Amino acid sequence: MTHRIAVVEKPKCNPAGCGNLLCIRVCPINRTGKECIVKGADSKPVIYENMCTGCGICPNRCPFDAISIINLPDELEKEPIHKYGRNGFHLFNLPIPIFGKVVGILGKNGIGKSTALKILSGIQKPNFGSEKEAEWGDLIKHFKGTEAQLYFEKVKEGKIKISYKPQQVELIPKTAKGTVKELLKKSDETGRLDEIAEKLDLKKIFENDITELSGGELQRTAIAATVLKKANLYVFDEPTSFLDIKQRIRVANFIKTLATEETAVLVVEHDLIILDYMTDLIHMIYGKEGVYGVVSHPMTAKTGINVYLNGYLKDENVRFRDAKIKFEKRQEFREISKEKLTSWSNIHKTLGKFSVDAKEGETRRKEVVGVLGENGIGKTTFAKILAEEIKPDQGEVEKKIKVSYKPQYLDSSSNELVLSLLNNALKYENQLIIPLNITPLLTKQINHLSGGELQRTAIALCLSKEADLYLMDEPSAYLDVEQRLVISKIIREFMEMNGKTAVIIDHDLLFIDYISDRLLVFEGNPAVHGSAKGPFEMAEGMNLFLKDLNISFRRDEETKRPRANKIDSQMDQIQKKENTLYYV
Repeated sequence: MTHRIAVVEKPKCNPAGCGNLLCIRVCPINRTGKECIVKGADSKPVIYENMCTGCGICPNRCPFDAISIINLPDELEKEPIHKYGRNGFHLFNLPIPIFGKVVGILGKNGIGKSTALKILSGIQKPNFGSEKEAEWGDLIKHFKGTEAQLYFEKVKEGKIKISYKPQQVELIPKTAKGTVKELLKKSDETGRLDEIAEKLDLKKIFENDITELSGGELQRTAIAATVLKKANLYVFDEPTSFLDIKQRIRVANFIKTLATEETAVLVVEHDLIILDYMTDLIHMIYGKEGVYGVVSHPMTAKTGINVYLNGYLKDENVRFRDAKIKFEKRQEFREISKEKLTSWSNIHKTLGKFSVDAKEGETRRKEVVGVLGENGIGKTTFAKILAEEIKPDQGEVEKKIKVSYKPQYLDSSSNELVLSLLNNALKYENQLIIPLNITPLLTKQINHLSGGELQRTAIALCLSKEADLYLMDEPSAYLDVEQRLVISKIIREFMEMNGKTAVIIDHDLLFIDYISDRLLVFEGNPAVHGSAKGPFEMAEGMNLFLKDLNISFRRDEETKRPRANKIDSQMDQIQKKENTLYYV
């Protein structure tokens, strides 16, 4: 007998819009006089899974894509760890912390990562698919004979103390008051405030008020507050968002040092290079967003990421994606149009105590230029000069061109419908609306969108405007791994097909590697002076950038994705000696 689950995504369901529950009328079981789908107390459908034959008619006919009927693999013919009510989201299995190891969690948004972390952290009790919360004894019994049994026994005995860094650090100023130092003093149970602040480069902002911090400063403050608590399990939900690449490496190295024989570390992270760099083991979560998530067994970091990119879990015989995500080995001189779009020379701009300059450079049609550099080094200022939002003090952008600009920070305050905002984008249905999965968002208000939904909407808006040059500041923020790689493909193809040019500022090195034809590299002293160099061919630009970071990259032999070498490893030493820090 096939084990299946039926999920109704209530926010999507609109009974009035489908003529009062179309699903009830089209269900073959209902038409025989039996009850498979009925009207619930909230006027939305309730589906009895034991009556469902999995015919696929109701999910296909639902105009709002609110119903999912999933036939689960044989291995999952058991109750979920947690279920959000009848026909709600199902989570199968849990990732397990291991003392002395950094364990990573990799998966799409909306697939159960946060639920799993809340259960492990004791914030939420699982229900094993029923309406009743389970006790710790039930969890111990469920995981008998596994590493998880030992973990939950320790939780029950009060031997596990958890410190949890939440995902949305930008919300901290709404609940916390005072300076950075005052906030961290309240969290300090270890007496290591000065030491941790030094490691996370926080001392220079000690006296700054929480409300005045940038996203990156808030992130590092939240990590410090988490680590200053006495705990033997540290949980980090997306610890590198808002951080530049130098800070990401620094935080990754710091998190690695936390795992000892007495301490376990769990990390959710969407930057694959950083996830690979800082974790020992990875649990992959696959399934369907908002419907169900399945936590895989643990794998080494390299194997787990490669399995995720391949879309096939061999041990469990599960294909969870139709196609592999491939990284083509780069051609050093990719065929791109040599037609110049615009150029700049001797640009200089001073803003208060900060200045930025760019000597000479040009962009060409049909290319994507990636932009790399630390926070506060002038990338956004230079983008605004190209976009003619601000004028340089000296020098000039040679040719007047139309620029469409997506800023770093997105305005989510409007109650306008996405449909009216993206009215011009609808003509790009196959190029933008369908691949960016915008259709389910069209009837939502902008101020009701999640961070990832808002980002996809902003990218569609930017690309739908008539322009020669498309400037995007951090388009990967809030997006999961798959969305980042899908979006890079959409942007590249849009430039090729329409003869346009994109300039992309981002801190995810794998995303920049995947999307860019050439690189513009910013060097200098953050908040003092920045200098734009290039654009260079990829190998030359990456070499220049990585030299400052003191790290080297190789290509994974199976997937061809870039991987950071361990500092002072044999490969790292060879590449540094040969001055080839990045393999094309």
